[in-house]
Amino acid sequence: MIKTIINKLHSELPAAVKLVAVSKFHPFESIEEAYEAGQRIFAESRPQELQAKVRQLQELRPDMGDVQWHFIGHLQTNKLKMVLPYAALVHSVDSERLLMEINKYAVKNGLKVRCLLELFVAQEETKQGFSKEELLELMEKLQQEPLQGVEICGLMGMASFVDDEQQIRGEFAALKETFDQVREKYISTHPNFNELSMGMSGDYRIAVEMGSTMVRIGTTIFGARNYSK
Repeated sequence: MIKTIINKLHSELPAAVKLVAVSKFHPFESIEEAYEAGQRIFAESRPQELQAKVRQLQELRPDMGDVQWHFIGHLQTNKLKMVLPYAALVHSVDSERLLMEINKYAVKNGLKVRCLLELFVAQEETKQGFSKEELLELMEKLQQEPLQGVEICGLMGMASFVDDEQQIRGEFAALKETFDQVREKYISTHPNFNELSMGMSGDYRIAVEMGSTMVRIGTTIFGARNYSK
């Protein structure tokens, strides 16, 4: 079942759009099945689960060494050591303080951490991220004080969890507009600012239409989450 869905998504998505399989709360066996279908990018949202699955993969399936792990959840500064050594990309940098702590950890440990800055575009207070003004202020600050341990690779955002397609389109449009504005102004100092991570199981088709380069899909691939794990 998972293999069929992965194949369908790979054929449906444009070549320029990366599929991130959100494997949080799902067993390692499901990751193996997706891998056999050609999926290579997986995402977790809890530090402990990411660390456990990385170790599981290393022990049980060393032949799956080309798996790329992404982190998409809210990241607390006291959990950096459980995420940064393993994550090829952190999607959810939602504050300047977190970015600075990531940079500090990375410099101390000889890492270069690839990050996306999370922009708040939804009309839901439960969502996190920078406002557009905060984001632009931060980018300007980084022009004066570049970070040695971090590479900012683009933006991430989530639309409101609503049925109103026009509202979702409007929020994704706002995200894409800010992405284009930042990329145009700062690409010379951030040459890998190319990724726009937006779109999940319920709205990824709209996100792709609106310019997403990376969609984060879990339920469509793996089914409902098992929270008892």
